[in-house]
Amino acid sequence: MSAELLINVTPTETRVAVVENGSLQEVHIERQGNRGLVGNIYCGKVSRVLPGMQAAFIDIGLEKAAFLHASDITVHEEVKDEQALLNENLPIRDIKDLVKEGQDIVVQVVKDPLGTKGARLTTDITIPSRYLVFMPGAEHVGVSQRIESADERERLKESVSKFADENGSYIVRTAAEGADLEELEQDALFLRRVWNKILKRKKQSGKIRCLYEDLTLAFRILRDFVGTEPERIRVDSRLAYDQLFEFVTEFVPNLKKAMEYYPGERPIFDLFDVENETQRALERKVQLKSGGYLIIDQTEAMTTIDINTGAFVGHRNLEDTIFNTNIEATQAIARQLRLRNLGGIIIIDFIDMNSEDHKRRVLHSLELALSHDRTKCNVHGFSALGLVEMTRKRTRESLEHILCDACPCCQGRGSLKTAETVCYEILREVVRVNRAYDADRFIVYASPPVCEYMLSEESHALAELEMFISKQIKVQGEPLYGQEQYDVVMI
Repeated sequence: MSAELLINVTPTETRVAVVENGSLQEVHIERQGNRGLVGNIYCGKVSRVLPGMQAAFIDIGLEKAAFLHASDITVHEEVKDEQALLNENLPIRDIKDLVKEGQDIVVQVVKDPLGTKGARLTTDITIPSRYLVFMPGAEHVGVSQRIESADERERLKESVSKFADENGSYIVRTAAEGADLEELEQDALFLRRVWNKILKRKKQSGKIRCLYEDLTLAFRILRDFVGTEPERIRVDSRLAYDQLFEFVTEFVPNLKKAMEYYPGERPIFDLFDVENETQRALERKVQLKSGGYLIIDQTEAMTTIDINTGAFVGHRNLEDTIFNTNIEATQAIARQLRLRNLGGIIIIDFIDMNSEDHKRRVLHSLELALSHDRTKCNVHGFSALGLVEMTRKRTRESLEHILCDACPCCQGRGSLKTAETVCYEILREVVRVNRAYDADRFIVYASPPVCEYMLSEESHALAELEMFISKQIKVQGEPLYGQEQYDVVMI
């Protein structure tokens, strides 16, 4: 699989597109005024302890207090699974025994603020580099589960154990597969220097402050890019290219040959139709090549995906038509999850299949398509209602939440009241106002479609109301009014 990275840098925004086999798979956006917080380490203060939720709110200097759950205190997430093998019932201590109000605490952001929720925190500090992740205070050396070779896992674990001590240990990342001892040692020493600098900053000032800020988007992508090595990394800013080249030379030398400055007059995102693909990723409907389509609805609680055959009528029988549409949909779903950066609970409503073999093959196809996703996904199979339940790790805002706001007309509902509904609301409002206040006549200001409907389809109702209240009602259109907006003015 060939991969290419396109990096578009402007003073206010950095965008990175991941293109695989000529098709856009991921878009990452970071704006200067609204940078992500994931990975940042803060010296915070406990503002409230909530025993009923087994959590605490931590002031880390942001607009909203951040959230720290008792389960995110002390225990390293990366080694929980291995500890669980030895002790299945790992106790979670009471939050009142772990933190006190007013206490200073060092925390790390694991989830950006999403919607109305503040940032999610952990005290399980991890500092990543290319090959290793440093865990202060830990004694266990972990190895990425994506490294499948038992011999290689043992070699890496043995090598990295030499750099661990009572002050901290390491997790070996997937990118370390095949790395020699010298490269691992350089990474370990670099991470130690970073941690020592964080400790020094904490001692210098006990105030609420940021102790460590993770790399900006372009550097982070290059550091964490694991899997298919990109054939080309094109950067359209000379300054950014020089900085990235220097970073790659020091930390990711195997990517040096792929680095390329793009001076073309044509915008870099036009090379693979990235702009149009990004626009299409904001739409509910995703067209499949066969004629079928997906409907993707993103809510605060979960994302739902519905598959339909649409114009695809197949060639043999209904069962095969449904199966082929579902198989094609699995590839499209995996791509859309990456492209839109959808996370959390995801419910997929495949077209109903009677054959258990077809269900098993569709599930396998989905898992295979999701295996290329660098974000952790868990597929839980078909439920009793025939829905596929899955989760995808969510740490940052989705593409829609970054680029869009709720519609000012419908307030995010996705639908508007009809002209007829608004018309009847106006008639009821006129009656209410007439009973409450003394007025000679009324003027109704509303959107042109509502006014037209009131003066044509409901002209008889308007006339009857005028007779009922014995007052004149004038209707006047306001082009700037939304369909649900109106005012009843007394004269």
